[in-house]
Amino acid sequence: MGFSSFWRCWLVVAAVSALLSGCEPDPPSPTPFSATPYDLQIPGGLPAKPAIPADNLLTVEGVALGRMLFYEPRLSRNNTLSCGSCHQQSKAFTDGRARALGVDGQQHQRSTMSLANVLWEFSLNWDGAARSLEDQARLPLENPVEMHQTLGEGVRKLQQTDLYPPLFEKAFGSRLITEANLLKALAQFERTLLSANSRYDRYLRREADLTRDEQMGALLFRSHPGEVGGIFVRGAACHHCHLETTGLFSSPEFFNNGLDAAFADTGRGGITGQVADQGKFRAPSLRNIALTAPYMHDGRFQTLEAVVDHYNEHVERASPFLDPNLLLSNTPNGTKLDLTAKEKQQLIAFLRTLTDSAFIKDPRFSNPFQP
Repeated sequence: MGFSSFWRCWLVVAAVSALLSGCEPDPPSPTPFSATPYDLQIPGGLPAKPAIPADNLLTVEGVALGRMLFYEPRLSRNNTLSCGSCHQQSKAFTDGRARALGVDGQQHQRSTMSLANVLWEFSLNWDGAARSLEDQARLPLENPVEMHQTLGEGVRKLQQTDLYPPLFEKAFGSRLITEANLLKALAQFERTLLSANSRYDRYLRREADLTRDEQMGALLFRSHPGEVGGIFVRGAACHHCHLETTGLFSSPEFFNNGLDAAFADTGRGGITGQVADQGKFRAPSLRNIALTAPYMHDGRFQTLEAVVDHYNEHVERASPFLDPNLLLSNTPNGTKLDLTAKEKQQLIAFLRTLTDSAFIKDPRFSNPFQP
């Protein structure tokens, strides 16, 4: 075959090959990632659903993953402590200790806060150090007196398992586990922890009754003591800091509630640097309060009776920037709240109606690693 004939044959073969390759179907486009939206139903008695971060909307897969991570001990330095160790469902996601214990047996400066209805909280921790659940989740994971492990090390541990990469792929579209997605999953699960089925709630829905003492306690809870129309109204004034009107029985504000004249823990002041914020702390929700002893940011009170006694007659009136509502009295010109023994019993009886027994047994919030 001559040189010119060789090249003519080569050109024909090349043209045919190109034609045939052009007939091949294009490879299929990858299926766009899409997780299943989670339908979070807000119970009656709670506020409308707040805005959820647009980059972390709730999904069925994300919530399920977050639940597993919440109870995952490999997120702690020695693989013994999980979020659920200090936030126990049976105690309305507290731990029953005055102050939490970390992986090294060190005692935390403060007590564990309940996670019920944190969907509506945007100043988290006792001092408001975190502004979102995503931000807050990192703090106990890396705190040396809590779980004492960098988030990066936790990610590395999970990446090496057979369990977690597929779950992250289902929730976020990638088997590569990232710190951001780990925090997002935890936050998604925590946003589903809704509690609004106490006897108090059922009473509002006309599904249950309150005793006379419980009703009198509710009246004391929401009454401001003082003269009204020539009549002196008795009250405990709890509603100023624990807002019943929202259904949350908490407040977005910070308060000095008269525990000390000088502050071992500066509270909100340690975050803002403002002198007026020294010794101020969040007013936590009173929902499930009968399950969350001990009380206060440092767990100093073991019982509800001790808490009521504090507000009734042991407020430190010399405490700087004391909340003025704690200077009220049921006695004209009095120097303490001055509730009677019967009134204190009635107030506590009302507080006990805020226990949501269904919440602490809800299988959606339980440890998935236990039968």
